[in-house]
Amino acid sequence: MREALSERITVDPNVRFGKPCIRGHRITVQELLSWLAEGASPGQILEDYPLLEPEDFLAVYAYSAELAGAAKASQV
Repeated sequence: MREALSERITVDPNVRFGKPCIRGHRITVQELLSWLAEGASPGQILEDYPLLEPEDFLAVYAYSAELAGAAKASQV
């Protein structure tokens, strides 16, 4: 899982103020999650943003799971 994250989720201080992005593009993890939360399907998002790949969604889910796990651990 970490390999997928390091390849697909990138953080560059010169891109989108250092927010986690998808493979160095200007689409942030937060934007992708927001679109999904608003009801867009991965297929719809892929149609609108053809530079994305299905595996990017899996990386975003894994990234979110790691963040949620870290947040829970810090609350204990």
